[in-house]
Amino acid sequence: MDYPSSRALENFKRQVGLKFQLYNSLFTALPFHRIEKTGVLLALFLNNCEEGYENKQSPTEIVTDFFNRFTSYAGGKEQIDLLFRFVQYVERQVVLFDALEDAAFNEVNDLVGAGTLKQLISKVVQVNNRQTLIARLKNFSVSLVLTAHPTQFYPGSVLGIINDLAKALKDNKTDQVNLYLQQLGKTPLFKHEKPTPYDEAVSLIWYLENVFYKAIGRILAELKMEIAGLNLLESQVVKLGFWPGGDRDGNPNVTVDTSLKVADALRTSIIKCYYQDVRRLRHRLTFKGVESILADLESKLYHHLFIPGSDITLSQQEILQSLQQIRNILVKEHNSLFLFLLDDLINKVEVFGLHFASLDIRQESSVHNTVLEEIAAKENLLPRDYATLNEKEKIELLTSIEGRADISLYEGLTKDTLQSFEVIKAIQATNGPLGCYRYIISQCTSALNVLEVYGLFLCNGWKKEELSADIIPLFETIDDLKRAPQVMRDLYENQAYRQHLQRRKNIQTIMVGFSDGTKDGGYLMANWSIYKAKNELSLVSKEYGIEVIFFDGRGGPPARGGGKTHKYYAAMGQQISSKEIQLTIQGQTISSNFGNVDAAQYNIEQLLDAGVTNVLFADSKMQMLPEQEEVIIELADISYQAYNQLKQHPQFFDYLAEISPLNYFSDTNISSRPSKRGKTSGLTLKDLRAIPFVGAWSQIKQNVPGYFGVGTALQTLDDKGKLEDIKHLYKQSLYFKTLLDNCEMVMKKSYFSLTAYLAGNPVYSNIYDIIWREYELTKKYILLVTERPELMSDYPVEQLSIQMREKIVLPLTTIQQFALTKLREDKEMPAEERSVLERLVVRTSFGIINAGRNSV
Repeated sequence: MDYPSSRALENFKRQVGLKFQLYNSLFTALPFHRIEKTGVLLALFLNNCEEGYENKQSPTEIVTDFFNRFTSYAGGKEQIDLLFRFVQYVERQVVLFDALEDAAFNEVNDLVGAGTLKQLISKVVQVNNRQTLIARLKNFSVSLVLTAHPTQFYPGSVLGIINDLAKALKDNKTDQVNLYLQQLGKTPLFKHEKPTPYDEAVSLIWYLENVFYKAIGRILAELKMEIAGLNLLESQVVKLGFWPGGDRDGNPNVTVDTSLKVADALRTSIIKCYYQDVRRLRHRLTFKGVESILADLESKLYHHLFIPGSDITLSQQEILQSLQQIRNILVKEHNSLFLFLLDDLINKVEVFGLHFASLDIRQESSVHNTVLEEIAAKENLLPRDYATLNEKEKIELLTSIEGRADISLYEGLTKDTLQSFEVIKAIQATNGPLGCYRYIISQCTSALNVLEVYGLFLCNGWKKEELSADIIPLFETIDDLKRAPQVMRDLYENQAYRQHLQRRKNIQTIMVGFSDGTKDGGYLMANWSIYKAKNELSLVSKEYGIEVIFFDGRGGPPARGGGKTHKYYAAMGQQISSKEIQLTIQGQTISSNFGNVDAAQYNIEQLLDAGVTNVLFADSKMQMLPEQEEVIIELADISYQAYNQLKQHPQFFDYLAEISPLNYFSDTNISSRPSKRGKTSGLTLKDLRAIPFVGAWSQIKQNVPGYFGVGTALQTLDDKGKLEDIKHLYKQSLYFKTLLDNCEMVMKKSYFSLTAYLAGNPVYSNIYDIIWREYELTKKYILLVTERPELMSDYPVEQLSIQMREKIVLPLTTIQQFALTKLREDKEMPAEERSVLERLVVRTSFGIINAGRNSV
């Protein structure tokens, strides 16, 4: 272990490990009913779990043995009540651990080391390449899109406690820590009702105001200080996107009213941030000629915040004009005193405007087809036989629509879909051109799917020459990714669409999704298919003179595209277009990577460094050689076959539904979206969303989508005498190394002792054995290829963090399996008893989800 890693590990042990033991003991002293007894019994229960799994006991045996040995509880009600209290207690332990990791971030991470702006600029200066850096930053940005896919959902009150608790822990203010722990003990963590899309938006806006606004402000200030003349109005080096309130895909709870309400909340939020900064500026800029301008600006901001219906106009340009006027006076008349404070606000206004984050609209492709067929049936905008026409005929009609649909003729989903195109124009009028300018098409399979949206824009009064929105296809499944280059070629050759792109500066954004790709094709094939599709799409776009931007739909865990994201982008090489790094930030990724200002700044800088380094300091590890591609293709194909065989196992879906809490995901109340697309009563793999699919495997600690097939693929090539080639590939290719390192992380979070009892199950023993053997095989070969003694030994801090979290959550996974086993084995159980156990499954699911913060 090198010195920086050793130092970081020691700091983590001291600042997180030891402090967790210390402050965790305070829970037992909280002056609340039965808490002390719960804490003592939970410690005994945890010990009983660890010993029980070592002795090959099942979760049911472990729970039963605990009650017999350590309690006098004879009745089921008393026992279940204690298990619920265990869940509540562990949830608060997780919050404490979150806060401790936040507080220790600066001690554990090198904020001026590899991947930071300071080191990047230092490297550039050393090789006298400043002008190249300036040129790159003028044509590059990192875009973080906060999504409506929460896999961790704390109420706003709890987010505030974590934030305050982290500050108190960092400053070693024990009295305050004790008070916040008492507050936490009384604050509900579980939401009894599903959040609305607006609730989700409010939760994420908390991060915008309290984290991103400050972190991005710091980054902009440093960039402007180092790079004179960087125009943030033209070169938005960092920008934000937003999905809650705009993502309609499979979410009937998102309506046009929701979109407008969320857009207004975003606008109000950024004005509030500006208002607070202006008030702070007034305490410092107390000079002649300046004070009155600031007071006038403060008044305008105040009216927009606190006086409904105010007729005072406000725009980004007006705010900047006032600030620039103040700046000129400061420079000319007041020795530039406190100029850095003013410039900080100017930078933020230039980047955030009045939109804060751009609201994206997303809908699934089949909805657009249904809407157009209904328009054809009711109006003359399209012929009555539209549904029977071929693709070419439909495209010709869609690109030449004249007239506007009569929305009063429609209702339900059709009406809302039509109105969503009007919403884009309305939001642009209030929040600025960047307020809402992207329409994303899920499950896009053809050029027609894109031009259906183009036609719907025309149906809603948009003139071709005034269409100020980008249409973004989303390719996710393995087959869709293979078809993507031809789909885009068809679009680029369509005259109407090509003219639209010319008006949009010949830039086309294409979204690729990891989650459904992994669900569809397994870990290696999904990742390789995306890499290959990006490569081919870059070539096709370049052929037609189009600058393509890739937007990655990435989840939190590696099985959904997460993991060491900055290394993934650094490994892309120069063949793949890298004008921007765009990615979704969702679930536990938000709290783990962007939970506080320092962490957010550090991780945004890592992405900036990856995008710049990929161009300025490209080396052989970032270039995929043909012979390396051949090895990865072979591995991906073999793993794909293995994963498909597992999916085709007759017990595959029943196993997941029965052994995991899959059927209860919709009851965890972490998301406003249903857990599946469509309205069918049953669950199918096609309709099932990636979050519950991957999440269900995670809850039973088997994590199948993150590694299955990898071991089989590596063994097959080893049998062909290619193991040394794979080892060489791991050492030479940063892309392949990142794939296996992320796979390691998934496996480190697996714990098969939890479900080892299934080896003797008469129904599921066969499929359990298949999964277990593949896990062991993958572990064996990853250690062979990486030449490490144990999983993640090269990442000691993350390794220890995972170990500690998994220990904290072990009582929850044990209780969950106990409850699921009882529900599965006793079909004649009284309804009341069944209901209680089902609630126990849901409550444990919620706690396990929140504990999965370090899955990135």
